[in-house]
Amino acid sequence: MSQVPEKLRYAKTHEWVSIEDDGTVIVGISDHAQGLLGDIVFVELPELNAVEAGAECAVVESVKAASDIYSPLNGTVVAVNEALSEQPELINTEAYGAGWLFKLKVDHPDAINALMNAESYAQHLEAED
Repeated sequence: MSQVPEKLRYAKTHEWVSIEDDGTVIVGISDHAQGLLGDIVFVELPELNAVEAGAECAVVESVKAASDIYSPLNGTVVAVNEALSEQPELINTEAYGAGWLFKLKVDHPDAINALMNAESYAQHLEAED
């Protein structure tokens, strides 16, 4: 079974969110998602601008397929993980660490509570199988 860290929140589209001390959130894709994709060979990161929840904002390409990444929340992209340009495989090896995709300044911090907790996400994964 895929790793599902307790401290994170999750979207149904397999993005995870980690809340930083300054209120920004770090966004990445779950261990389950990277496992389905296989070896990641390229990442198209989002622009530093406003994004809407549910909108496509990045693309991850693997040897199997390309997959759109959706913003889990409304906000403004304030940073992207430049290391992925040279090492896209970080998403495979460190999905919840060095393989993060972008940082988001959230418009409405309370919206984070609408995302799934680890238990709900694990149940979501079981229902998908």
